[in-house]
Amino acid sequence: MEPRGYRMVVSTELSYVKACGIAERQLIDWIRGKGYDPSGLDEGRTEIAPHATLDRDSEGGRKGAYSRWRMRETPSTASGTWQSTLIVRSGLEEDGGRTWVQVDIEHQPAREGMAPRRANTPHIVRSLLDVLEARDGLADVASAPVFIEAEDVDDAIEELCDTNRRLPVVVATVPYGKNPDDWSRSVVEPLFRCLHGLAVLYVLTPEAQTRFNGALEYHPVFGGGVRTYLPGLDPAWKPDAQRHPVMSRRTIEADPRRAASILAALPQRLSSRQPLPAALLSIPRQRTRPRTTADGTDLAQLRSDSAALTALLDEAERAEAMRVDEINDLYTELAKADQASNELRGENEELYDKVQESQRLIRFLREQLQEAGQFALAHAPADVEDITYPETFSELLDRLNELTGISFTGNRKITRSLDSQSVDNWLYVAWDGLLALNHFAQSSAEGTTSGDFLSWCKSDASSAFPFPAAKVAMRESDTVARKAKLRTERMLPVPEAVSPGGRVFMQAHLKIGGGSTIAPRLHFYDDCPRSGKVYVGYLGPHLRNTLT
Repeated sequence: MEPRGYRMVVSTELSYVKACGIAERQLIDWIRGKGYDPSGLDEGRTEIAPHATLDRDSEGGRKGAYSRWRMRETPSTASGTWQSTLIVRSGLEEDGGRTWVQVDIEHQPAREGMAPRRANTPHIVRSLLDVLEARDGLADVASAPVFIEAEDVDDAIEELCDTNRRLPVVVATVPYGKNPDDWSRSVVEPLFRCLHGLAVLYVLTPEAQTRFNGALEYHPVFGGGVRTYLPGLDPAWKPDAQRHPVMSRRTIEADPRRAASILAALPQRLSSRQPLPAALLSIPRQRTRPRTTADGTDLAQLRSDSAALTALLDEAERAEAMRVDEINDLYTELAKADQASNELRGENEELYDKVQESQRLIRFLREQLQEAGQFALAHAPADVEDITYPETFSELLDRLNELTGISFTGNRKITRSLDSQSVDNWLYVAWDGLLALNHFAQSSAEGTTSGDFLSWCKSDASSAFPFPAAKVAMRESDTVARKAKLRTERMLPVPEAVSPGGRVFMQAHLKIGGGSTIAPRLHFYDDCPRSGKVYVGYLGPHLRNTLT
């Protein structure tokens, strides 16, 4: 489920009363900037334009106070309704005197079955951040990226490791030889244009980069690239690096507007998934009541009330339909997560068995060497040539000529797009998979192996270039194979000498990654018995299936 709505949740050390006053002034300026009439914003519903209303409610008491403003705009019957909500809430006792501020923007389609439009960052967010002294845990949430100087690195690392952090921290770097101010103004600020209120934004100066990357050995960022550090960072655990995606300078400069949209997708999705603080969760649902009209007749009053109540019921129905869609999408994501969990469990069990088998073999060989009097050789460090992995998917494509048993027929642009959202593990798994396929193709062409790639992965023949059998699927589900749209996506290109139509149904695939909306897959076709080649027709984000 891709993010659609916008949500900002920040705190401020300002008092509830002061924060309310600031928020209302910024709201009035925002409304006035849209050409609406902001006068008379009392409790209840105010019509601020022929197609726009503003609802306000508030409450105070021993459990704290809140003020809420909700604006609904329906420019036309076909456009649907944009709903903007601003909440200021006094913190609970455990919040240590903080005041919470929440901004939500969502689109409600005009008709059932239509998809809601994606919400952009509203202008009021930038103005609120400028005056609220907003914070997320230890970090300041500003309306523009802030430079990390060499003397600020320790504080920045502390913010990244803060267990109370809710927002991602997005860190941009400056390429060698570039002026930091110019680079920030011309590249970083446009790149961060969709991130205001969704993340803490930093630019790492060249002087600070070495110290920063030294402290984050497994989570570095450099070369004009950008890294998104999610909450829960563990700098001492190498596998944790996979959670924090890197965007390369090449991707940024290739298409800056697209790069900005891609960079914002993860923080926007996280903002919609992140549980709200307890203080905001305790606010009751907004139930606006129509105001009494000045008309003196009972009939006119009843008609006015009836029209207002009918409008409120329509709003409630649309809101309920959106919540149902969200719940259904979450159930789908839960099913995908369960499936990925089962796949990982199987893979872990397989890898555990292989590790145990390898350890037993190592012990046996050492004992044999010791019995033969080769004690030094038995305990000498292994002198094995390391695999040189590509640093990007673009480089992976450039190096495919090293693999004589592989022929890539897929869309290179789709593969290169993985660089913008890739984690290290994806690139390693993809290259390991290609090395294994290449070795399989060579063995098959030489007649030293039989059977398919999955059988080869499970045999001793794969020991030189092993690949987990749990990551190999030789066929798609029956539903995917039968459903025309899903099958068509897997009709991938091959030379006409392989198939007269120039396409074959490539259902065999490698699971390059999981646990995300990207979950890359590598689809291949084994033509070794005829041409001695494995054709790779696709390397990119997971193609659609019954869960997507």
